[in-house]
Amino acid sequence: MKMKKLITGVTVLAMSTLLLAACGGSKDKDTKDSSAASSSVAKDTKESKKEEAPKKQIAGGELKDGEYTLEEKNENQDYRATFTMVVKDGKIAESKYDNINKDGKSKTEDAKYNEMMEEKAKTSPEKFIPELNESLVAAQSADGVEVVTGATHSAESFKNYAQQLIQAAQAGKTDKIEIDNGAKLKDGDYTLEEKNESNGYRTVFTLVVKDGKIAESKYDNINKDGKSKTEDAKYNDMMKEQAKTNPKEFIPALNKALVEAKEQKPSEVEVVTGATHSTHSFQMYAEQLINAAEKGDTAKIEVDNIVFEN
Repeated sequence: MKMKKLITGVTVLAMSTLLLAACGGSKDKDTKDSSAASSSVAKDTKESKKEEAPKKQIAGGELKDGEYTLEEKNENQDYRATFTMVVKDGKIAESKYDNINKDGKSKTEDAKYNEMMEEKAKTSPEKFIPELNESLVAAQSADGVEVVTGATHSAESFKNYAQQLIQAAQAGKTDKIEIDNGAKLKDGDYTLEEKNESNGYRTVFTLVVKDGKIAESKYDNINKDGKSKTEDAKYNDMMKEQAKTNPKEFIPALNKALVEAKEQKPSEVEVVTGATHSTHSFQMYAEQLINAAEKGDTAKIEVDNIVFEN
């Protein structure tokens, strides 16, 4: 659970939310004037700050009441993830994410492990697991969950699983989601698309698996005409000036980083400074596509992404 390095720039968690919407349910606003862009960048730079309460939802399927559950099948270093999300009155009322061992004991109760991690990473499961659960209930979207410093991999995994549970809740599917974590990837093309535009763009993403490896990552943000954000010269110039990076640079960089990562894990992809939110959204969706590849499920994943009013 080591902290990720930063590539170059500022923060996409906020950056995508307000400045430029490189991905996901809170993409940055495609502003028409530099003053608005500057304001967006300033907010997007707050990498470690708590996010504001969600604003009015303007797109995305409503959550259906019920309990939605996800479990990993395989233990990793003696633990596996379990996750139940409770929806009441169309809202996430409770988030119950945990890591348990073969005896069903929570990692939060492993005193030796918690002490060791606290010393090395300044956090521990007994701290960050409740924090992640609270963050999801507060944000009401996986995209809005903060990445915990010192527990980046766990946070990214949490966001991926939370997003899958939200998709299940939008469809009212209460069947348990089983994740065959660590299974060899099956060859094929695995595709995910957002349904809703945020500030004029939505995410499309395809992973191509050959010989059990990710051979190609094709992540992009497109507008209603199918045009990539990397081709929007005016927008790219504006963002480059404000954030020292832009979609033309960081989108290809993210795709390349995943393919070239040693273990081809999204958590290995370094956060692009100036595009933090876009990086985290990329990682979240890449994790979901890898879960599909572990099962060999090539059906397109349609994300009825939640979009909030800016």
